[in-house]
Amino acid sequence: MATYLDGRVDVVQADITTLSVDAIVNAANTSLLGGGGVDGAIHNAAGPQLVAECRELGGCETGSAKMTLGYELPSGYVIHAVGPRWQGGDADEDALLASCYETSLAIAMAEDLSSIAFPAISTGIFGFPLDRATRIAMTSVRKVLDADERAPKVVFCCFGDNDTQVYRQLAGELLSQPVS
Repeated sequence: MATYLDGRVDVVQADITTLSVDAIVNAANTSLLGGGGVDGAIHNAAGPQLVAECRELGGCETGSAKMTLGYELPSGYVIHAVGPRWQGGDADEDALLASCYETSLAIAMAEDLSSIAFPAISTGIFGFPLDRATRIAMTSVRKVLDADERAPKVVFCCFGDNDTQVYRQLAGELLSQPVS
């Protein structure tokens, strides 16, 4: 584990479904009914109650997020954030991805949660370039943390070695220095 911003941000390599935080963020699709990658892993680990609650939510727009209970997960809640599919960078993907992080944090603060874990949203089957997505994730999170001391502790949860290396390198660059 690597820690940044005076302990307000951690970068860990783990299976997000095993983390004991108040909420984990699901890299969801617009239906919220499960899919591949981290979305499928979260749905499988949470149990059938999660998909039943997600059906009641009526889906979610790209760039937004909605919260459910965590059911069989160690986290009490799941915040389902719908990231954009990469289309080459000219379809507002950056702003939509930033909105996923900012909206998820807004939900966590509205619920008075003290910790939240994010996967690398949109970098799997949605094809968003990892380096670009990581910069957006960290910049968006830093913006919220710098603006509001009530913001929860953030854990960036990386699944593989390459993701972890990119996240730690960029965290050292983007989260270790004062904003100028």
